[in-house]
Amino acid sequence: VPYAQYSWLRDKYGTADFTQWQDHNTWNEDDRAMLSDSRTKAYHEVAFYYFVQYILSSQMKEAHEYAKQKGVILKGDIPIGVNRHSCDVWMEPKYFNLNGQAGAPPDDFSVNGQNWGFPTYNWDEMLKDGCQWWARRFQNMSHFFDAYRIDHVLGFFRIWEIPIDCVHGLTGQFAPSQAMSREEIMQYGLNFQEERFTEPFITDWVLDRVFHERADEVRRQYLERIDDERYRMKPEVDTQRKIEARFASVTRQEDLWLRDGLYSLVSDVLFVRDRNRADMFHPRISAQLDFIYESLYDNDKQAFNRLYNDYYYRRNNQFWYREAMKKLPKLVQATRMLVCAEDLGMVPDCVPWVMNELKIFSLELQSMPKTTTTRFGHLSQNPYRSVCTISSHDMPTLRQWWDENYERTQDYYNSMLHRQGLAPHPLPGWLAKDIIARHLDSPSMLCVLSVQDWLAMYDRLRLPDADAERINIPANPKHYWRYRMHLNIEDLMANGEFIDDISTLIGQAGRNFGYSSR
Repeated sequence: VPYAQYSWLRDKYGTADFTQWQDHNTWNEDDRAMLSDSRTKAYHEVAFYYFVQYILSSQMKEAHEYAKQKGVILKGDIPIGVNRHSCDVWMEPKYFNLNGQAGAPPDDFSVNGQNWGFPTYNWDEMLKDGCQWWARRFQNMSHFFDAYRIDHVLGFFRIWEIPIDCVHGLTGQFAPSQAMSREEIMQYGLNFQEERFTEPFITDWVLDRVFHERADEVRRQYLERIDDERYRMKPEVDTQRKIEARFASVTRQEDLWLRDGLYSLVSDVLFVRDRNRADMFHPRISAQLDFIYESLYDNDKQAFNRLYNDYYYRRNNQFWYREAMKKLPKLVQATRMLVCAEDLGMVPDCVPWVMNELKIFSLELQSMPKTTTTRFGHLSQNPYRSVCTISSHDMPTLRQWWDENYERTQDYYNSMLHRQGLAPHPLPGWLAKDIIARHLDSPSMLCVLSVQDWLAMYDRLRLPDADAERINIPANPKHYWRYRMHLNIEDLMANGEFIDDISTLIGQAGRNFGYSSR
């Protein structure tokens, strides 16, 4: 009922941003009776959306029943977040923190971190009723699926929370997490200077290195002096969102480059203040790559590195373990579905503790091993309680990965595939088949491969342009969910070679068929 009214209001006002609606800016439970009575005008206004939901539910249940009759397991997906203009937020805003943005810290896919834009969860409020919002969500999915993947399971331990005025994710902080006091920071031997370390570090030598011949232009238009050494951003451009708005209509590459340089000035700090306590601090993620770190004396760099490593890899382990155990057991026990998790990224030590305790399947990618001492994972060492795959929706496909870094590919070709000589480029179909066979043969209970990686075995079935098969590029918000299947299922079913090869590969590995859907 709330979704039907939300949809009607969204279409009526021409926007999903309910803060812009003339009325009904949040759900009113008193409206339910009127919206549920077929004799009222309000019911007939929203009835179409009841019909749409009914059809979707009926079709998905029918597909699920058909799959079960054929012995096929359907695996669904639980995204970690919801849009800040979604029906969920409109209906139950108490469960969400709208003054922040969820994302991910920097990684190999995005040096500035990822800003997903959706609100973080108010876990204090959710825990008051035993996480009923999550339990209802899982229970509804159990009508359509037998297993599910928890997207970014790390978010149940801590989420990367970014201030609302940021575009990039560098000045985020883990929430919840145990911030550091001034006294704690100084105990590491770092001469903590609060204003210098928490405000953007902007000097003449920084400007010259970032902007080159346009440095004087930046000084005049965007900065004001603090003292003989440092500058600060003018108030009209002192956040990344203000800079974004200032450059909203810009299309020339040299001006976009200028904008990105201004973004980098704003995030060049050594510490960020805790969102809840201004007298507590978090070391800024990847600060060692920025100018403020470069400006430190060697002994201060060493002190900061000790502090940084303790904070990000040890300080919060027990705390995050307790946080996850408040939430995840309730969700795992809400249904009888098999629980799988996407546990990639900056994974603290406490994550496998919880997953083992709750019997949650891990995600294993050979190109992203869980140990930092190896370049590639050994498939034979995958845990049984895991999902093995080659690429995810946020990663390059097998074909793309193969041509990204020739030196890395050569190492993989020789050390993992145990083949001699030069690795062939682009990836030939026969070699893609060999890589797939090795993954199917791993001890992982489940092996889930993307259709693009299956099609990589056939030159005449895969797209000529490997880049056209990419689903998401996390660092580029304009390249999300871009891939569209270029073959229809009927043609694939009629392709005897394709069916025979897949059947043979799966049979040789002793596996059964399944299907995963996002």
